[in-house]
Amino acid sequence: MTVKLILRDKEYEVKPGMTLLDSLKKISVLPESVIATREGEMILEDEILRDGDVVKLIAVISGGSLSHLHDLL
Repeated sequence: MTVKLILRDKEYEVKPGMTLLDSLKKISVLPESVIATREGEMILEDEILRDGDVVKLIAVISGGSLSHLHDLL
């Protein structure tokens, strides 16, 4: 089997046993540009990915003004 990484509308497959960091490098995603979650829990770069894992990658938006955030909360 494989590990599935999902970023927006794209899905990638990598081998189990890799760290999250190595898997992000393999699919050419900058680690600092995403937050990774597995089963609703955030995981860190040194996490070993297991067979059958589905990891959702959430793009991190940086820059700009934060003044509009209070409208979102």
